[in-house]
Amino acid sequence: MQFRNDCVLGYWPAVLFSYLADNALMIEWRGEVMNSWPDEEHTSTQMGSGHFPEEGFGKLSYFRNIPVVDGSNNLRAPKGISAFTEQSNCYDVQNGHNDDWGNFFYDGGLGKNPNCQ
Repeated sequence: MQFRNDCVLGYWPAVLFSYLADNALMIEWRGEVMNSWPDEEHTSTQMGSGHFPEEGFGKLSYFRNIPVVDGSNNLRAPKGISAFTEQSNCYDVQNGHNDDWGNFFYDGGLGKNPNCQ
């Protein structure tokens, strides 16, 4: 993964994934919050800025211009993207697509709140 033209953020050599030489069935991008259920209650740890996806750009975290590398080492837009959350009253995610951002996700949430027990 690369940020701008000069800063490589991460790279995973093919030798680490030899079992994926022919193809992968699924790719995941995710956000995660650890919840150890302190005092038998949901954690108050927020995800991202603590805002929910409905609030839109400028309020929460996002992934955008998400490419995948195909078997010919070319960047391609992923197909069949869907979003999933286990507790949408605590944390939520929305995905979308537009010409400027390509495929994108918004994610965030408050953690424990009156709607998240």
